[in-house]
Amino acid sequence: MNQPTHPLDLATALEPIGENLWRGHTEPSYANMVGPFGGTIAATLIQAALVHPARLGDPVAFTVNFAGPLPDGDFTVSARAVRTTRSTQHWLIELGRDEETVATATAVFALRRESWSSTEARFPSAPAASSIPRFPALERHAWTRCYEMRFVKGAPNFGSKIPAPDTETIMWMRDAPPRPLDFVSLTALCDAFIPGRLFLRRPKWTPFATVSMTNYYHADTAMLAAHGSRELLGVARGLQIRNGYTDQAGELWTPEGELLATTYQTCYFKD
Repeated sequence: MNQPTHPLDLATALEPIGENLWRGHTEPSYANMVGPFGGTIAATLIQAALVHPARLGDPVAFTVNFAGPLPDGDFTVSARAVRTTRSTQHWLIELGRDEETVATATAVFALRRESWSSTEARFPSAPAASSIPRFPALERHAWTRCYEMRFVKGAPNFGSKIPAPDTETIMWMRDAPPRPLDFVSLTALCDAFIPGRLFLRRPKWTPFATVSMTNYYHADTAMLAAHGSRELLGVARGLQIRNGYTDQAGELWTPEGELLATTYQTCYFKD
């Protein structure tokens, strides 16, 4: 019996239409205030390199710049490897609609090898995901229905008149319905922290958008496959909110304390 296709796979599906060129289509499940959730746009961009026949290895670093909103409907993605060595590969990727650029990205792929390892970051203390109720979806952000979010700290509270003492969010997170983790879903999850760091320090709704996001992947395909569809523990914090922009640094951990990815953003807000 065929299983229904996961909404994330629908949102990131690409049909080849030429050399280094694909066609995709927006998925209503991941709608945001204007256009799709940025995490699915990022996931679609890296998907273009992942499905490319010239792909070498797994992604190590990925940066996406969001140039403008993506209207609902069809779009195109171009992806080409600009340089390949014996162990690394560098990519230029672009997503557009009607000859207008919506997002650009660069990626580094590599053939990983076993080596000495050390993790400086510390796995945060948190109760089990099963002990925390799922946070309800936000009305303004349809895409939040596509994730299980269980907040340990830093849940949205737009009705509060008291700012949070800091910008830190700690939450258990995974796709809804559950989906085996891979680089596509991990990329989208890197953008799934809510609220923005701004909203914790000033708990009122404000027009807000990610401008640029960089992910560093510390896992390979085998590690992600071994994780399955279990929750990840996400940690995010901001360092500066100033002059209409704010940053965010995040970490995504397995329940066993393995660091799978770190992520960094610059976000715009309208005061």
